[in-house]
Amino acid sequence: MEQIVFYILAAVVVIATLFAVTERHPVHAIVYLATSFFGLAVIFYLLLAPLAAVFEVIIYAGAIMVLFLFVIMMLDLGHPEKVKRPAFRDWWPAVVLSLLILASFAVLAGMPFFGPPAAAAQIDIRGFAAVLFRNYGVAVEIISLQLLFALVGALYLGRRR
Repeated sequence: MEQIVFYILAAVVVIATLFAVTERHPVHAIVYLATSFFGLAVIFYLLLAPLAAVFEVIIYAGAIMVLFLFVIMMLDLGHPEKVKRPAFRDWWPAVVLSLLILASFAVLAGMPFFGPPAAAAQIDIRGFAAVLFRNYGVAVEIISLQLLFALVGALYLGRRR
């Protein structure tokens, strides 16, 4: 049963990501990308990685999506007043993908949970942070500098002359 849910969610993630890449309206593309991130978080949870699932929701579906919306609003890329009211054919992909994710949640909630397998290694958040910053400290600093450069670039592009 878990394998079926996994494949359904994998299909949802792939389809939502394809819609996010091919969508012309930037706000709709962000909604599809957020759908993809939430589906990926459920996959992480299904693979017994709840910490990665929480990071997926908080960091990607939360912070990164807000940053994307900030850039779209700052650059004035989305013009909802110029777009005609969407028909059902414009909404059905998002509705179908959302229903599939909700159905996967319902299937997972109805399944009995016996805990992680005996061979799975358990690591707490403190241990994860120690490994992350001890072994990959330089990579974390480089990523934080990239985010800083992105913020400075967004402020530069949004500056009115």
